[in-house]
Amino acid sequence: MITVRFDNEIQQAAPSMEVLAIEAELTNPPTSDALWAEVTDTASGIARKYSLQQINKRPAIAATRAAYKALGKEPNRYRPSAEALCRRAVKGMGLYRIDSLVDIINIVSMQSGYSIGGFDADIIDGDTVTLGRGRQAEPFEAIGRGQLNIEGLPVYRDDTGPIGTPTSDHERTKLTPETRHLLMLVNIYGIEMPPEEVECITRRLLEKYCSLSSFSTKLFRP
Repeated sequence: MITVRFDNEIQQAAPSMEVLAIEAELTNPPTSDALWAEVTDTASGIARKYSLQQINKRPAIAATRAAYKALGKEPNRYRPSAEALCRRAVKGMGLYRIDSLVDIINIVSMQSGYSIGGFDADIIDGDTVTLGRGRQAEPFEAIGRGQLNIEGLPVYRDDTGPIGTPTSDHERTKLTPETRHLLMLVNIYGIEMPPEEVECITRRLLEKYCSLSSFSTKLFRP
């Protein structure tokens, strides 16, 4: 299983954080109508439960924003992905229908409040990813948004370079219909949903929609 390590800057900015790593062997088919119904039901539940002003007060989201500020990044400009998803739900804007793995990650993220990276593990260079602080002018091609200024963001790197942040993942290691080996990195800057519950929800969805054949998890701490 891929190991997660933490740079000193992350340890100082978020000493109580945890990263739940989930690896799975599976398929990534187009999103079925049944899965999309779960996505829309989750979004509707978020809209019923929270006002727009309450989203960034959720414990997991507030803790992620605090880590951004400690690292020198403005979270209102570079929102954590869980916050962005929940804001879209509350605004009634709807979510994008991508593929089964991405849409499952979005369900888990909205329910838990955790920003989650989803990667094709077979493309990751090496058997360790390191979480550190984004550097000035460090190149990062964010999925669907081009070059992203990641200076001050928490950034996962493999032996080649950056692969993801809680705001956006990198094009190089993104999930595709050809993905057969998933790595999910659940960023737990502050506890809202117990990691065991995140595991259970994720496993149920992967078994139901992605022909899951293996599933393993490990919790990493600074």
